Amino acid sequence: MELKKLGVIILNWNGRKLLEEFLPIAVRYTLNENVDLVVADNGSTDGSPDWIETNFPQVRLIRFDRNYGFAEGYNRAIESTRYPYTILLNSDVEVTEDWWRPLLQTMESNPDIGACQPKIRSYKERDKFEYAGAAGGYLDRLGYPYCRGRLFDSIETDHGQYDSELSDIAWASGAALMVRTSAYLEVGGLDADFFAHMEEIDLCCRMYRGGWRVVADPRSFVYHVGGASLSQGNPQKTFLNFRNNLLLLHKNLPKAKGRRILFLRRLADSLAWLMFVAKLDFANARAIIRAHNDFRRMRKKYTDLPASDYLSTLPGADRLIVVDRFLLRKKK
Repeated sequence: MELKKLGVIILNWNGRKLLEEFLPIAVRYTLNENVDLVVADNGSTDGSPDWIETNFPQVRLIRFDRNYGFAEGYNRAIESTRYPYTILLNSDVEVTEDWWRPLLQTMESNPDIGACQPKIRSYKERDKFEYAGAAGGYLDRLGYPYCRGRLFDSIETDHGQYDSELSDIAWASGAALMVRTSAYLEVGGLDADFFAHMEEIDLCCRMYRGGWRVVADPRSFVYHVGGASLSQGNPQKTFLNFRNNLLLLHKNLPKAKGRRILFLRRLADSLAWLMFVAKLDFANARAIIRAHNDFRRMRKKYTDLPASDYLSTLPGADRLIVVDRFLLRKKK
């Protein structure tokens, strides 16, 4: 059987409730002669793989023997499918009619693009952007992620302010991340040691290092629930976000610049630790300490550091969003 152009892969782990809600919509608006819909199951024990086989036999099902996490789960799924183009789609995303078509057109028309994303709106507040990705991601001078449409906790309403054209961004959200499969494999895929959180940012940084562009296409939009795996404020999420952000900076900056930036980040993270302590949120305060300890252990494995500072050339890298948001009180 001839391989289709595009494979949309949903990674599932004990997510039957989400699949029951969102998979029927994905089937309706995705499956056609050019697009396959795939569910890669990370060793679920809630009966979700059998439910898929019974109710949606047209969906391609891949069963893994255990939970490999977001990063390694997708690596295994993409390695085993190898569609020319792949979309990594979260199980808590509600797609819209023809949502995939502009993304595929963009990739086919621009051979220098390695990854792209649609606009990502909130499932709960449907006129607003969603925290994880919004209209495309940036990294500021200290490596803090922010988005067109989201500055820390300040999230904009979508008035079409980012709809004018295809835009280069620093990173595309893993909630609905389209990749040129050859580029994905060329740069090594998602870093499995991240397990989850910020692995797509690291991937996009390595794509830039490899000469690929990353863009946001406003002609496509989806709705994302967000926090389906780990809710905002969960100490494990805090741990992964802080640790993986440090790893991202270490492995994507030249040695001397990395030392300077990571020193400044430690100072900033210390302020975040103090904030949690002041709120008597000791679980999240401990998560930051654990993140830094784990980072010190893990960074030794990353020795292939870039010779030049390409992160400072990424779109949006000229800002200091801590200053913008908390000192200048900017919300956009």
